[in-house]
Amino acid sequence: MHKDATNDALRNVAIIAHVDHGKTTLVDALFRQSGVFREGQETAERLMDTMDLERERGITIAAKNSAIIWNGVKINILDTPGHADFGGEVERALSMVDGVILLVDASEGPLPQTRFVLDKALRAALHVIVVINKIDRQDARPAEVLSEIYDLLIDLDADEEQLECPVLYADGRAGIAKRSLTDSAENLHVLMDTIIEEVPPPAYKSVEPFQMLVSDLSYSDFLGRLAVGKVVHGSARSREALVCLGDHGRQTPLNVSRLQVYRGPALADTDVAAPGDIVVLAGVEDVHIGDTICSRNAPKALPRLTVDEPTVSMYFAPNTSPLLGREGKFLQSSKIRERLEKETMLHVSIRVEETESKEGFIVKGRGEFQMVILLETLRREGFELNVGRPQVIFRKENGITTEPIEHLFLECDETFTGVVTEKLSKRKGRMLSYETHKGNRARLEFSVPSRGLLGYRDEFLTDTRGTGIINASLLGYEEYRGDFPERFTGSLVADRPGEAVPYALFNLEPRGTLFIRPGDSVYEGMIVGEHNRDNDLNVNPCKTKKLTNMRASGKDDAVVLTPVLAMTLERAIQFIRDDEMVEVTPRSIRMRKVILPAVKRKGDTRRPTVVGP
Repeated sequence: MHKDATNDALRNVAIIAHVDHGKTTLVDALFRQSGVFREGQETAERLMDTMDLERERGITIAAKNSAIIWNGVKINILDTPGHADFGGEVERALSMVDGVILLVDASEGPLPQTRFVLDKALRAALHVIVVINKIDRQDARPAEVLSEIYDLLIDLDADEEQLECPVLYADGRAGIAKRSLTDSAENLHVLMDTIIEEVPPPAYKSVEPFQMLVSDLSYSDFLGRLAVGKVVHGSARSREALVCLGDHGRQTPLNVSRLQVYRGPALADTDVAAPGDIVVLAGVEDVHIGDTICSRNAPKALPRLTVDEPTVSMYFAPNTSPLLGREGKFLQSSKIRERLEKETMLHVSIRVEETESKEGFIVKGRGEFQMVILLETLRREGFELNVGRPQVIFRKENGITTEPIEHLFLECDETFTGVVTEKLSKRKGRMLSYETHKGNRARLEFSVPSRGLLGYRDEFLTDTRGTGIINASLLGYEEYRGDFPERFTGSLVADRPGEAVPYALFNLEPRGTLFIRPGDSVYEGMIVGEHNRDNDLNVNPCKTKKLTNMRASGKDDAVVLTPVLAMTLERAIQFIRDDEMVEVTPRSIRMRKVILPAVKRKGDTRRPTVVGP
């Protein structure tokens, strides 16, 4: 049965782009110009970045819904993440819309995540509006970027209609858009008009009862669990009796205690959910992303959401260090399990499995950055835990071990291409292309095993003096490319508990790079620095200077220590080896050996948390 009706008073559109191409800033300007805020009302920048982590890092992590009214038509706008590790969020957002605004930087052009999200949009047969943003940049090259976008569309097998998509030029920060570079512009009206003209209104079957696909979950202290999704057919009213269809046909009856829709970035109560609208429904506790909420009289499930498989896993376990419980509130394994299960309900691309020992959990996701964000969220909530090194998830296909391969895009000065190529070749990378641009900049493409990129990003920025740009997207699975050395240095490991002393640290500096400062608490088995050589070295960072009754002929020299760079989660996770872990607490990030006592550790070669061949 074909869809025979449309809701012409509505448009659903997602904004997709690579990270830092200006999605959230453009949405801010749309809010201001569509009358969401009253004149003179004070508003924060990047209003859709509601998480503290999003504001601090300047990126979008979770897809957000909002809505504006333009010329009597309601436009639901979904702001999506631009980082490949949060691809699951993009897939959720695309399930609720009929069109996308593809935002591309006028200087950088289409980058890996642009390709990833555009491919998803084209496969879903969504209508595309291309917006070349940041045309005010001094290094903007809009004509070349447009040519690159068409090349990308052809490469992704776009049909004729998709190739003839409208193209606009915008400056999101200034809040202007125009159809041609030579046009004058004072606002974004042309963009909002184009959305109404080009994005089709949501279609539905008039004879079908109410059906809604749950694409997102939220929580309210007053209303409990909230289900967010698009009304596919029919309409629902507040207080109506419905049913939730889970996986394997599981049915859960529910009563709609509250029905809400988006107005601007906030929610507003409504009595009726219209076909095609994106609504927030309260009244169901046992609901998961991908479930169908529908009429009790005619329960009928919609196709469930499917997302790409995870490529990286990490071992999570309760904290077992001697400093346990000093800084965190939640220490027990049961609390960690409960919190991780909640995360799997909110993020479809994260999966949690228990280990055989029942002491820890294997958490699987799209990439190490997604894991870092999860860990940072947990420590801010008061959790203490230990985590192992990220492990790439291997597959067996016809008896052959395969591994995920990344399509790596690099841009750097030509003088640095030698060291970059050398290091990537050691990590089993293969060069795909090499181009030079004006200003002695080179653009390189490689296919590299995902495990070869663990810890490489910081190294790349160091090698290119901070001037390089690095991006990657999943290319697929290929036959295992072989082993390679992952770290050429060992660890300096404390051999006793106590507090670090300046005298001891000064004498340890020739041995390597230190991670701790004077006064820091240490314990046996804690990693206090990186050894210059490839073996581990047990050291005493608490050793004080021996006192004698002999007076020195001159005054003792003051101990001057090299400044220590604050340890971050990214650095710690990239540094550790398979026999090491990161201790994550609300106030500290420490590294330690899996086996703390030096006597038990000697000669132990176990790889405790490996997921692979």
